[in-house]
Parts: sequence; structure tokens; C-alpha cells
Amino acid sequence: MNRRQTEITIGLFLIFGMLAIAVLALKVSNIADSGTKDTYQITASFDNVGGLKVRSPIRMGGVLVGRVADISLDNQTLSPIVTMAIFSKYDELPTETSASILTAGLLGEQYLSLSPGGDDEVLVDGDEIEDTQSALVIEELVGKFLFNDSSDDL
Repeated sequence: MNRRQTEITIGLFLIFGMLAIAVLALKVSNIADSGTKDTYQITASFDNVGGLKVRSPIRMGGVLVGRVADISLDNQTLSPIVTMAIFSKYDELPTETSASILTAGLLGEQYLSLSPGGDDEVLVDGDEIEDTQSALVIEELVGKFLFNDSSDDL
């Protein structure tokens, strides 16, 4: 009987461990934040979106204010258009707001950062952010550094 009780205890421990890993995975991937809040959509055009992905966070001053809803290519200008789903409780963003694609840490994931402007008018559903700063691509910087023409020194 003692062996059976040990097996049941180990089985319960394994089930608890699997549930804990599943909860941790959901928490880390932020799946719980998807689609549970009312949002409005705004767009921004960039020269290069780098590694920005759909569902990447949109932050303002470090606070999560939305998620990237879509990334597409404009057929006219051939530049990437990012559609942002901003949570409705942040509906007072000025029209002079700027958007930058930043990297979390040195080699972390890319996210969209918003910096508010000073205008009294606010962004509404369907508006476009004009002031954008594209992603800084590490590979391009390394290439420029490695293949820098130093013939000017001679």
C-alpha cells in the first residue's frame, strides 16, 4: 500500500508541475492580453520594421498601451505600414505623437514605442502617425563598421 501512495503522490506532483509550466508559458507569451480589451486602430509608415512582429507590444514610457495588429506593405510607396491596436483607455494620445521601433535590451525582441506630442487634438480610430523612426538593424551597423572605407587616412 505504501508503494501505491508514493506513485499517486508522484503523479499529482507531475500534474501540478505541468500545470505550473503551462501557466508560466501563457504568462510569458502574453496570450492572456490578446483581444480581451477594447481597442482603436491607428497606422504608421516606416522605412524598415526590422524584426517587429504582429502582437509585439506598444509601450509609452514603459507602460503597455497596445499591440501591433498588422504589418503590411503599401503598394504605392513600397514601405511597411504598421497597424496598431491601442487600448481604449489610452484615447488621449495627441496627434503629434511619434512612433519608434526599439529593441528590448541588446538583442531582445523589438517593440513599438510611442512618445506623446504637445498638440491638443487627439488621435482617433483610423488616424495615421506621421513622425516615425525605423528599426535600428544591428547587422547593418556591423556591416558599416566592418566595411568602413579607411582610405581617407592615407
